[in-house]
Amino acid sequence: MHFVTILGSTGSIGESTLDVISQHPEKYTIYALTGCRQLQKLAQQSVQFKAKYAVVTDESSAKQLTNLIQDLKGTTEVIFGVDALSEVAANSQVDIVMAAIVGAAGLLPTLSAVKTGKKVLLANKESLVMAGSIFMSAVKQYGATLLPIDSEHNAIFQCLPHNYKDSHQSAISKLILSASGGPFRTWNIEKIAEATPAQACAHPNWSMGNKISIDSASMMNKGLECIEAKWLFDTSMDKIEVLIHPQSIVHSLVQYIDGSVLAQLGNPDMRTPIAHGLAWPQRLSSGVADLNLSEIAQLTFEQPDLTKFPCLQLAYNAAQAGGDAPAVLNAANEVAVQAFLDTRVGFTAIPQIVEKTLESFNFYEPESLAAVQESDNRARVTAESVIKRSES
Repeated sequence: MHFVTILGSTGSIGESTLDVISQHPEKYTIYALTGCRQLQKLAQQSVQFKAKYAVVTDESSAKQLTNLIQDLKGTTEVIFGVDALSEVAANSQVDIVMAAIVGAAGLLPTLSAVKTGKKVLLANKESLVMAGSIFMSAVKQYGATLLPIDSEHNAIFQCLPHNYKDSHQSAISKLILSASGGPFRTWNIEKIAEATPAQACAHPNWSMGNKISIDSASMMNKGLECIEAKWLFDTSMDKIEVLIHPQSIVHSLVQYIDGSVLAQLGNPDMRTPIAHGLAWPQRLSSGVADLNLSEIAQLTFEQPDLTKFPCLQLAYNAAQAGGDAPAVLNAANEVAVQAFLDTRVGFTAIPQIVEKTLESFNFYEPESLAAVQESDNRARVTAESVIKRSES
């Protein structure tokens, strides 16, 4: 029996993880679930899966959640705060941690799980975008098993030999991350400029939270994934490419120097990579329907349009700059996306805010988490000042 903590259980990844686990009660037990604003959902999950702990951000939310759980006759203990998140991620009873908190907030608890040598299922790409060198050094130092859950990185992982870093790295010529192109793939720039939050969140293939949906629409999500891939697979940015694939059936590809290209295919359902991560190195049924290629009939591919989607180029530039540039990129983007969701700025202002924030920094290599967080905080303040100037 494996004990599992899910960081971010009320989001789409968390819900999908619970769905897979519910199909295999003989293999997995929930130790802790965490959430932020969706307290009713967190209460229901806690009671249904008999979680030992439920974690929220603050005392007021903890009191509300306690009452909700009591109303449902549950026995889950509610705790709160940043330290509590790290505690349930690092607890010695826990075998597996699903790191699915969206954004920079996921870095500290995910790193806590790594530092206790656990099997960490990484759906929080920001951990590597913000602190890739520090994070991967900790993985090696503490002997954690790090498994990628983003569909693209999980696909690449499945297409690589397990010992590729030791003996096969020179045989790989390219990692190709597929991208759906999002809801604005066929829109012109003028129409994109008028897009509403509802339109940007209407992803054609995937069910995701608002923030990730906006990032997919701007293709910043793919840029962040390229940075994540650099660290996960210990490669350089010039070996990482993006290919638009509207059907979202080919999740990513690995090209080898002998001309072979290996691809991982599947229906666009996050339960597939989640089940792969939970069971690795074995396999586990996920509840996902079998892929029927004859029904799909056609798979198409195209190059990304960097004029329409400048966020992808900004992410590449930040990765090439190195140091704290990716952390600044990520923080500015989080602020800009929230401003768009709050209808303070238009959709095409997102890359402008990010670019102006990046231009105001002299990048350096942070040697500690505190330094990373300092860059993150300064970038947020800078991005907010850029937004306020545009509003005045």
